[in-house]
Amino acid sequence: MHLLLTGANGYIGLRLLPALLDAGHRVTAVVRDRRRFPANDFAAAGERLQVIEGDFLKPETLPAFPPDLDAAYYLLHSMGSGGDFAASEEATAKSFTDALKGTNCRRILYLGGLIDESRPLSPHLKSRLHVEGVLRESGIPLTVLRASIIVGSGSASFEIVRDLAEKLPVMVCPRWVNTRCQPIAIRNVIDYLTGVLDCPETAGRTFDIGGPEVLRYRDLLEGYAAVRGLKRWFLPVPFLSPKLSSWWLYLMTSTTFPLARALVDSMKNETVCRDDSIRGHVAPPLLAYREAVDKALARVAQNRVPSSWFDALNAGSLDPRFVDAIQVPQHGVLTDEQRVPLTAPREAVLDAIWSLGGQNGWPAMKWAWRLRGRIDRLIGGTGLRRGRRHPNELRPGDALDFWRVLVADRRRGRLMLYAEMKLPGEAWLEFRVEGETLRQTATFRPHGLSGRAYWYAVLPFHWLLFPSMAKRLAAGFAERRL
Repeated sequence: MHLLLTGANGYIGLRLLPALLDAGHRVTAVVRDRRRFPANDFAAAGERLQVIEGDFLKPETLPAFPPDLDAAYYLLHSMGSGGDFAASEEATAKSFTDALKGTNCRRILYLGGLIDESRPLSPHLKSRLHVEGVLRESGIPLTVLRASIIVGSGSASFEIVRDLAEKLPVMVCPRWVNTRCQPIAIRNVIDYLTGVLDCPETAGRTFDIGGPEVLRYRDLLEGYAAVRGLKRWFLPVPFLSPKLSSWWLYLMTSTTFPLARALVDSMKNETVCRDDSIRGHVAPPLLAYREAVDKALARVAQNRVPSSWFDALNAGSLDPRFVDAIQVPQHGVLTDEQRVPLTAPREAVLDAIWSLGGQNGWPAMKWAWRLRGRIDRLIGGTGLRRGRRHPNELRPGDALDFWRVLVADRRRGRLMLYAEMKLPGEAWLEFRVEGETLRQTATFRPHGLSGRAYWYAVLPFHWLLFPSMAKRLAAGFAERRL
């Protein structure tokens, strides 16, 4: 079959794509930025994979879809972007169905949220249900798979559970921790998404998908702790409102506040399968929750996490225009430039640069980086808790602590980062290995007087930090933690 895959750079998309290619399908993958797509990982697919660029929130950027499509996967959402995400999701779905009108697509496959339509829904689940309606209005037969919590390395829900269970020996538990859900392993989600494709009788139908257990959110935390051999205590409190719960989740985990708020609102709704009719068509062996956690942790330990929720550009504040610009602004900016001779082989220096952040840390004044991360979290920024996708690999679009990777060109010895911390301006940090010299440039474009005041307030720290960091990187950052 010839398949269209939207959200191909997303958490589910990057897991589904290899399964579709392994099954022998031809895939047209739609991404917002081709440079963020890990093309090398799919080089063996050859002509069976075509990658096209387009933003469904800007229909004018969408190219014409291939006319000979057999089916299309709709895997787009805006939950973590903040603002009116429901309006964004509706507009995205309409752009998608409009773009399919010029094709022979005979089927749409959609992964939505598990809901009970007889009960009041959270804004997030209500939006997911509304998107189903928009897709049905296209007239193309729609297959809907509704899932609860997805358990897998890199998923938002798994990383939140992981953050809480790893960091907090005593956990304050709002009332929503007793809400029931039916978690499902990412492996089984992919099984269902690929399995229904080969079952034409599932067209035009909606199915609940879930794992073999119905659990409380508290059970998820306890189950994770048990797999890790951790002892955790739970302190129930009746007074945490949804807003306070959102702030608690935001401050304790690596999630963004808009995503934390959307998740907390949804946690008031039970997400439990009400029928298992899908098993009459597709019946993969289902992984129990603790088994799914164990497999996810194995991937983390082996640095084999292919996708993560925070790698999407809308998980941060990066304006996509900066990705296109590639060059740092040169006018109206304040800069700190360090040029130091290499005292280690070029490849060792590049290894050090490509290993910045995350668990490896930063090569100078680690306490200052940690303090800046804590301040950023307190004022609503991303902080350092996002870490990085891989300990020594970077690609454009990756999150790296409170930075976003714009350029990662190892062959030319160039790494450019854009700051997603809360700032009264925009900031870039660029590294270039030029011959036998490392050039490190910090650039800040202030927003008005407050921006300039901020720059000069932190200048004493820059005088200490940036020279030391450049020298250690030029020496291969031998002290970095492996």
